[in-house]
Amino acid sequence: MSLRQITVLGECVADAFAEPASTSNELALRVLPGGGPANTAVALARLGTPARFLARMSGDVFGRLFRAHLEASGVDLSSAVRAAEPSTLAVAELDAEGQAAFSFHAQNTADWQWTAEELARVDLSEAACVHTGSLALVREPGAAVVEDFLAAAAPRATISIDPNVRPLLVHPDVYRARLAHWCALADVLRLSEDDLELLLPGTPPEQACDIWHAAGARLVVITRGADGVLASLDGERIQVPAAATTVVDTVGAGDSFTAGLLYHLGARGLLGGRLTELRLDDVVQACRFAVRVAALTCSVAGPNPPWQSQVEQHAAADRV
Repeated sequence: MSLRQITVLGECVADAFAEPASTSNELALRVLPGGGPANTAVALARLGTPARFLARMSGDVFGRLFRAHLEASGVDLSSAVRAAEPSTLAVAELDAEGQAAFSFHAQNTADWQWTAEELARVDLSEAACVHTGSLALVREPGAAVVEDFLAAAAPRATISIDPNVRPLLVHPDVYRARLAHWCALADVLRLSEDDLELLLPGTPPEQACDIWHAAGARLVVITRGADGVLASLDGERIQVPAAATTVVDTVGAGDSFTAGLLYHLGARGLLGGRLTELRLDDVVQACRFAVRVAALTCSVAGPNPPWQSQVEQHAAADRV
């Protein structure tokens, strides 16, 4: 099976998790490499996809951590920019259910400073799909440059977008104002039920799918945690249950789901255009694979997606 390249564009974030300290006047932090797009690139590479990551990576201590993590997972960083600005930091507190609440330190950091000249140097001739989202699409000054890059890529590559709304950093109104434009660019729109509530408060998921189809997105996938997945292909809808797992935390689960979805579509030769050959059964199979990848990510600490061999072992255990 020969897989075509998937290019991911977006941020790296140092995810710092608060841990018990030795004295009451200290705060201990355990730092893991994260950031939605970076997590997706790592998950794609670990599944066996030729994954290239377009990032602006600082040379600071966190940037060196990102680079080592991405390269160890097999991600192609040949088009990453060596940035002078510092890395973005997110400090997370986990609740009893493993859900993370973040505070961000992201002012004037490397991830948002894209220039048209930097992205003009990127060769997309080998890319079957370009995936982006999260803060790269809404943080200035780079957001408009990224949108132009997607528009230039769209004639040849499948475009996948995950809004990954971060209201502590960017008001949801900013996402709402751009979402119809993103749908016009995107073939795949993947978002969580939390994103849905922030973008279209009180709107039933099925109605939201129809709104985004009308704006241009062919495939809309809404992940709903333990309630599984709702996927809609041009208005044809299916639901896929979540895979059983013991949840350590949910950090990176949605990013891993997106990677599993794109990997599965790519492995069947369905990426590389407007998804014209995609059928509802293909979506069902891709979502079933993706929920397995997400479940394995939830079973370990932090954004640590599984390798292909681990997914295969998990599937084999289920068949026994």
